[in-house]
Amino acid sequence: MDCCETDGFKRPIEIREEPTLDKSVRRRVVLKGAGLFAGTTPLVAGSTARGLAKSGPIQLAFCSAILCVAPFEVTRAGGYFRDEGVDVNLVYMRGSTAATQALVGGAIDYAANSFDDVVEAVNRGAEIKRFSSTARLPLLALAIAPDRVAEIKSFKDLEGRTVGIVSLGSLAQSLTLFLMRKAGADGKKVKFAQLGPNIYDPVRLGQVDAAWVGEPALTMLLRQGGSALVNFMETDDADKYLGGRYEFMGMGVRTAEIAARRDEMRALARALEKGLARVQSVKPGEITGALPKTLLAGVDTALLTEIFGRYRASLYPTIGAIDVAACERVVDTLKFTGLIKPEIRAEQMLDLSIASG
Repeated sequence: MDCCETDGFKRPIEIREEPTLDKSVRRRVVLKGAGLFAGTTPLVAGSTARGLAKSGPIQLAFCSAILCVAPFEVTRAGGYFRDEGVDVNLVYMRGSTAATQALVGGAIDYAANSFDDVVEAVNRGAEIKRFSSTARLPLLALAIAPDRVAEIKSFKDLEGRTVGIVSLGSLAQSLTLFLMRKAGADGKKVKFAQLGPNIYDPVRLGQVDAAWVGEPALTMLLRQGGSALVNFMETDDADKYLGGRYEFMGMGVRTAEIAARRDEMRALARALEKGLARVQSVKPGEITGALPKTLLAGVDTALLTEIFGRYRASLYPTIGAIDVAACERVVDTLKFTGLIKPEIRAEQMLDLSIASG
């Protein structure tokens, strides 16, 4: 769902197309866009999945949303990957979907991606599994434009309105229709505007009535008089509208490689659990301080630190064990809008044997 494109941060990120590849690689779904920051390693044209017997760093890719990034950079900064004996290169990409494509195509070893992307990939025939969790709520809120606040106070009020989303067929679109139905509203009466990465300005300027945004876009809109119809970064809203936790970011691997990689996967899961514990225990400023300077260029770091302090307890688990019920809620939402086959089950894309319970 490309949550990194809804958070409102402007990043000095280079997005490039891969050059022409040789025939052995052209058949793969290779990286179509990799954002490379200081301290990360690019995947060059012609690269393939690291052979299981080949030495070298593990390539771990994820979207560049700052709230998604935090557990991984805190883990790296704390030396926990090193302590577990794994050499990890963190590869920034423009969106969870791009990271998922890279995993499916064999361009990287592991992907930290949103669970809805995992589900949709498996629905299309991909063979990947999630084995640990790093974010237990969607990094999304439905923000109302400042000049529409008096008019839109319920999901019923979205009838006849335009809602901004990154892309059609996304989790944000599914959530809108799901929540409208629960409220007795007619989802056929809402329009969706596919805005791509430019979500913040259209809702701020009232070019759409509402939009699904992340942080700090939400905070900035609230300061300008906007409101949040629902904020799934808060536990209370997730409990009220979704029935509990809603699996979001976590670690994925190709199913065929699990047997050979099991020890490596367990080491990664242990390292990330130490990082998740550190996210909860340190001062919020230390989380901000763990992020690469290139990533923070042009960012209001005081606001970012405030956001980490506000959301870390709700967003990030303290252990990596997967909540199956939270995964099933994602699957149910995608089924509701017909994005996946009715026979898809959460269990078929989970490996519950890696992360501790």
